Amino acid sequence: MFFLAITAVLSTESKSKFISEYKTCIKRDTVFYNPISVLNYTILFITVLHKGHHLVGCSDTEREDMYGLDGEEIYYYNFNKNKAVVAIPEFADSVSFRFPTDFEPCVYNLKCKSVSIYFPVFTDPPQTSIYPRDDVVVSVENTLICHVTGFFPPPVRVSWSKNNVNVTENITLSQYRPSSDGTYNLFSMLKIIPLEGETYSCTVNHKALQQPQTKIWEAVLPGIGPSAFCGVGLTLGLFGVVTGCCNVLCKCN
Repeated sequence: MFFLAITAVLSTESKSKFISEYKTCIKRDTVFYNPISVLNYTILFITVLHKGHHLVGCSDTEREDMYGLDGEEIYYYNFNKNKAVVAIPEFADSVSFRFPTDFEPCVYNLKCKSVSIYFPVFTDPPQTSIYPRDDVVVSVENTLICHVTGFFPPPVRVSWSKNNVNVTENITLSQYRPSSDGTYNLFSMLKIIPLEGETYSCTVNHKALQQPQTKIWEAVLPGIGPSAFCGVGLTLGLFGVVTGCCNVLCKCN
């Protein structure tokens, strides 16, 4: 797998320039992987910088073409559906795209084998965490989230299991998202209906890991918790106060 990541530092005023150059590139039906010049724009001695990202990659099994700004996606291409996906919200300025819909232009334009020799080879292992999206209620549908972060290069594989049995359905995977330190992160989500005692695991494979990294989550019934203990303690305390007052009154009489 060969990936090429481009990061450009942009000022506030150059955001529109980034979008403009981006649109111009698309109209030429080429993969835009040339670095953008560093642009700074200062107003009243205050400079606000923004980071533009372009991630392109290709292999026999995985394909990626994503543009982003400040760690957020602007666009990515779904090669499985041959469809461009615009990730900016509907209330933002509309942007139209035309992209190659075949895998071969990506390979040709990137010239992966030639480009790779000019970049240093280094890897960063991922850090993985697993947690439910909502508060857990037994037998109520929820979503488990496996967050994989801090890895480089981008290719990473995520798999799920339930009670040590591989799960392949009801899984969604986000696009690779750039982090400010040059690494990447992504989310894998699994829809579940939790039952007490069930265990789910998220396993991550990456070239920087000597062995797969697995995180486990277990569905448990909510306990009575600290608030319940406080309630019991308060009740007993009040009962003690009332009993003491009654004893004092009896002695006085």
